[in-house]
Amino acid sequence: MSSVPSQNQRVLSGMRPTGHLHLGHYHGVLKNWVELQHSYECLFFVADWHALTTHYEDPGDIAGHGWDMVIDWLAAGVDPGSATLFLQSRVPEHAELHLLLGMLTPLGWLERVPSYKDQQEKLKEHDLATYGFLGYPLLQSADILIYRAGHVPVGEDQVSHVELTREIARRFNHFYGREVDFEQNAERAIHKMGKKNARLYRDLRRRYQEQGDEDALDVARALLESQQNISVGDRERLFGYLDGSAKVILPEPQPLLTAAPKMPGLDGQKMSKSYNNTISLREDPDAVAKKVRTMPTDPARVRRSDPGNPEKCPVWPLHQVYSDESTREWVWEGCTTAGIGCLECKQCVVDSVLEELAPMRERAREYEDDPGQVRAILSEGTEAARDMARDTLEEVRRVMGLVQR
Repeated sequence: MSSVPSQNQRVLSGMRPTGHLHLGHYHGVLKNWVELQHSYECLFFVADWHALTTHYEDPGDIAGHGWDMVIDWLAAGVDPGSATLFLQSRVPEHAELHLLLGMLTPLGWLERVPSYKDQQEKLKEHDLATYGFLGYPLLQSADILIYRAGHVPVGEDQVSHVELTREIARRFNHFYGREVDFEQNAERAIHKMGKKNARLYRDLRRRYQEQGDEDALDVARALLESQQNISVGDRERLFGYLDGSAKVILPEPQPLLTAAPKMPGLDGQKMSKSYNNTISLREDPDAVAKKVRTMPTDPARVRRSDPGNPEKCPVWPLHQVYSDESTREWVWEGCTTAGIGCLECKQCVVDSVLEELAPMRERAREYEDDPGQVRAILSEGTEAARDMARDTLEEVRRVMGLVQR
């Protein structure tokens, strides 16, 4: 029996369509997705609308880039049987919730998002004095809230975006969660649980409200999750009734802090397409070997007989990722004493990278040869996502007075 509400077991994450992904994406995001899908209900989406917030004047092949990206997700081990994969633009409920949330979101909240001015500074070549760019954090909030996701995997630099979403959800619930006759409706919902469960719920609620018993709160939430004879609306109503508040319509998500190691590129900088220092997940083996073998090394090591300093060599950070302790000791000893040459040092990295990429290339080839399978995965995932989104939006429309009686 779960000790938290079902939406808190739901994880949402998305990526802008940038085409073929590289090892930086794999180690920074995809490995984490593959692990999360076995512990949570995961939704992963192609954020194609977000791509337009900064590149509206020259969108390029967004659809094609999204297609390539999804194949890389699947090649990396994201399992459509364990996670829901879909296209953001194919779920219009995102856009409607974005619009509705915009009615109550203060302008100053968007202007103070740290990345707002940072991105304007970094992307000076683009005219970002647009509503789309100002409102993209709100679109991110809509992406999360439309699925009532409990967790959003982010790095520390992205926590502010989740906090904005929490503030928006809190503001929305403050305005619209106070339904007429809330307590009477909650009591009717308790009655539907049956005498034994109703008595237990009231006792747990009392222990939490009077004594601050957090364990009682967890047990009460688990009790609600186990109920088969109450509606989703009644369940959400009783979650809110537990702590004395009104009905929780849009649950506040929590940031799921993830380790996002800085994947070194071929020049020692962070791996990034903008630096042209990447190895893609479907890179040809010969191309991988050539890229690594031609990497710059310690500039002080001019001749094979010159000792080197691994800490001044761009290859050394790759050993931190791909080599075990004994190999790193061998490389350190061999480099600092000139016992091995740079090509010998690099070959260890070549072998490890090729070993990691081999199964990904094989899986990717299967999907490349069967595009219908990819289309089916996205179609089924999009329909499943729309079903969840419709449920949320129906409730949002109702409390905002947009449903005809």
